[in-house]
Amino acid sequence: MDGPEETPGPLDRETLRARREAARRSGRRSRRRGLALAAAALGALVVGVVVGGGGSAHRSAASGGGGGGGSGSPAAGATKGAKGANTGSPANLDALVAAGKPVYCGAGRQRLVALTFDDGPGPYTKFAIDELGRAHARVTWFLVGRNLQPNAARLPQEQALGELADHTWTHPALTGLSADAATSEIQRTRDAVAAAAGRPTRLFRPPYGLRNSGIDDTVRRLGLIDVIWSVDSLDSAGADKHGIARAVIGNLHPGAIVLMHENRGQTIQALHKILPALRRKHLEAVPVSELLQRDPPSRAQLDRGRNGCPRQTGRISLGG
Repeated sequence: MDGPEETPGPLDRETLRARREAARRSGRRSRRRGLALAAAALGALVVGVVVGGGGSAHRSAASGGGGGGGSGSPAAGATKGAKGANTGSPANLDALVAAGKPVYCGAGRQRLVALTFDDGPGPYTKFAIDELGRAHARVTWFLVGRNLQPNAARLPQEQALGELADHTWTHPALTGLSADAATSEIQRTRDAVAAAAGRPTRLFRPPYGLRNSGIDDTVRRLGLIDVIWSVDSLDSAGADKHGIARAVIGNLHPGAIVLMHENRGQTIQALHKILPALRRKHLEAVPVSELLQRDPPSRAQLDRGRNGCPRQTGRISLGG
């Protein structure tokens, strides 16, 4: 039989207090370890999410998910525009000048097209500027020299939407002129366009697309590229707005250079269908110089002339 319970003495009470304090300290250490483990687990989860998400972004960019035209690295000497877009190499323009052959289209490796407008500026220029500005399309204006001064107020607006280029002073058929007269038509307009733009132009288009080896030599000597077209809108052949839209939309391919005229009301109306079609086809409208810097035709394409480009379906007119 057990004896009566003894009351703890002074030493026993100190021992109990020490044991209770040790237990409390042990509990606090356990809680701290638990919190540390939880924090570590949460940190690992967050890091995993961030790294995983970043990996997806990098993979998307590497596979072309960032948008744009072709794949692969930019050409040597490529430059970046204000928004970081690849604007190509100016050396490509130098090479095309040196080649001295007419250009009908780009290579077609990137989803780029060039819309071009001949014979301005004039009374319909304002409406063309309005339509193109709303669509954020950038284009090339092949200007007739004698039209510059009477429409000087339109030139900065046209340049803001792309670039100004040379289309002779009076729009003659150059192949019917003497060498000196043809040179004067081209050079006088080149200089006037450069003065209006505040920088040299590298692009020339012969009226009606008429040229010969003598014209080609003159164009090369003046430091210009002879730009023809691969797609004729048929506006100069009298097509109405529906016919113009069909001719252009049905032949929009990467690398296409499209001939239109800014001095025709039906062409401006056709833009209501042409510009949305570019978006549907995931094509970017750029000035001709940018097309040729980013996606220049190969030497084989230059040698084949118009046959180096996709063949236009439907009838073809004598434009320009």
